[in-house]
Amino acid sequence: MKLLHMLKKDIRVVFERDPAARSILEVILCYQGLHAIWLYRIAHWFYQHKFILLPRLISNFARFLTGIEIHPGAKIGPGLFIDHGTGIVIGETAELGCNVTLYQGVTLGGTGKEKGKRHPTIGNNVVVSSGAKILGSFSVGNHAKIGAGSVVLKEVPAYATVVGIPGRVVLMKGKRINKPSIPDETLKNKVYSDALKKELAEELDVDLAHDKLPDPELDMIKGLLTKVKDLEEKVANLEKK
Repeated sequence: MKLLHMLKKDIRVVFERDPAARSILEVILCYQGLHAIWLYRIAHWFYQHKFILLPRLISNFARFLTGIEIHPGAKIGPGLFIDHGTGIVIGETAELGCNVTLYQGVTLGGTGKEKGKRHPTIGNNVVVSSGAKILGSFSVGNHAKIGAGSVVLKEVPAYATVVGIPGRVVLMKGKRINKPSIPDETLKNKVYSDALKKELAEELDVDLAHDKLPDPELDMIKGLLTKVKDLEEKVANLEKK
């Protein structure tokens, strides 16, 4: 019954997060992300029971069939959804919490040849957008969002939105954590209020709106242009005097 319940949940997750899903039969036959997860579960069972070669063979077969590589040693919680998953790689010591969403081309990898824990730990309700790379043995907090194409090399707090190479936190629960223009002394000394800290502790559902991300490089360029314009005006006024 536990296995049947898990399979039903895997199917239900597809309907919850993919509006293109039309029928249970279509999901079972046509969703390679679902196939990869089910084959991983089989390989993981053998891996836990100290088999060595068989789980790796199952993993390789899953990669050939779906284009998704999940090491049988990875620990994956319930509710994982893989959308258009070609190119996804999940390393041996990676850990994923509940209701994680991964899009095409995501890598949860390591950064060297170190032994032991070398892959990231992903919290609950995290969304990792297309092409993002999370490399290292750090944690990504609950409800975090990783922007498309980002390369994350250090820990991500809960409710944060990370973009860029290297990845940096630009939003906290949908609110900017700093100004897009050149920072001033007030910004450098900014302290969050108790009300905001309370908001950050609240629970949220999975937020799939990973297309609504800021562009910090564009914001900085706009800030520099504004600053240059102000300086030009000051120079013009001085010349008139």
